[in-house]
Amino acid sequence: MLTVETRHAVHQDHAKGMDTDALRRHFLAQGLFATGEIRLVYTHYDRFVVGGAVPGTGSLTLDHVAETRTPGFLDRREMGIVNIGETGTVEAGGQTHRMSFGDVLYLGMGSGPVTFSGAGRFYITSAPAHRTCPTRLITVADAKEVNLGATETSNKRIIRQFIHPLVMESCQLVLGYTSLLEGSVWNTMPAHVHDRRMEAYLYFGMAPEARVLHLMGEPQETRHLFIANEEVAISPPWSVHAGAGIGAYTFIWAMAGDNVDYTDMDMLPAEALR
Repeated sequence: MLTVETRHAVHQDHAKGMDTDALRRHFLAQGLFATGEIRLVYTHYDRFVVGGAVPGTGSLTLDHVAETRTPGFLDRREMGIVNIGETGTVEAGGQTHRMSFGDVLYLGMGSGPVTFSGAGRFYITSAPAHRTCPTRLITVADAKEVNLGATETSNKRIIRQFIHPLVMESCQLVLGYTSLLEGSVWNTMPAHVHDRRMEAYLYFGMAPEARVLHLMGEPQETRHLFIANEEVAISPPWSVHAGAGIGAYTFIWAMAGDNVDYTDMDMLPAEALR
């Protein structure tokens, strides 16, 4: 079963007047992981797609998606898949890839139908592509690790870069995830914006009662979302993004836009935020 929800782009002036329900309706994706289903959110931010596939006891195939108006979903797109569940497999382009927890699979444009099987919980990200890059499975051991932050500022964290120029080639998709170390709560702090790219964040590995306070909005007009486990924040190019969590959590960041330069960002010191 496939379901697709469309999210249109929102201007920052409009976002200033939104109440809590409106902010959540436009910028928070919930309920993406349902057994026996593929659920996608098609955004008008760089035509980026996020979603989940949970095959359960059977298999699920992602092929035609009406919203792209192409015969196959990957005819003019690339895809990054992260397994946040138990071991499963993904089949595409005549190859079967066995994915353990935390592994990332990159599928280049033209890979054809994608079939999910096994006990995995597969997080799907996809962006338009103008050229084909080689398909690659990147295990946790293959990722590039970056250690940032400090205990005294409560933001000590490990960044693992997967679909990233230092690891592999992609068209415009960049993806990795960040894990907070024990006692740290703040992610992506100091906050920043990058007007050249949009970004999406899947928060996972959280206790059912835990929440992340996700900051968004313009630097002088910040807003917030309280986000639960396995929910996605959709971040427009004009929005800051940072957050603080209750207990341990990891977030997958995925970006698309004008470049694949991970460091292309405009930093914002805490005193600049309102």
